Amino acid sequence: MMSLGRVLVIDDEAIVRISCQRVLTPEGYDVVVTSRGDEAIGLLEKERFDIVLTDLKMPDMDGLEVLKTIKERWPDIQVIIITGYGTISTAVQAIKLGAFEYVEKPFTPEDILNVVTKARQAKGS
Repeated sequence: MMSLGRVLVIDDEAIVRISCQRVLTPEGYDVVVTSRGDEAIGLLEKERFDIVLTDLKMPDMDGLEVLKTIKERWPDIQVIIITGYGTISTAVQAIKLGAFEYVEKPFTPEDILNVVTKARQAKGS
């Protein structure tokens, strides 16, 4: 089966990383997970990704910082923000910074699959 794209999931909660992997891998996505924003940037420097799902609140580098860095250096990557601290102002800020979409925890497998599918279609891959 051909990969539908490479997805990088950044979240300090293992359950979120595992959930995303469990939902996306059987659908044909090549999924890589990491718990840290700085580690994610390191991975992005070495490998190609189509879509990034990043948590907003992380200990080392927050999701908005990760988003800004990705959009500056790899503008064609679609970035989806995941957060359990969903505030409208943060969502608006993330979208202004170039986020494709915003998903609030707790999310369903369908939520993740739908947003990743939309991001892939918008990217035109």
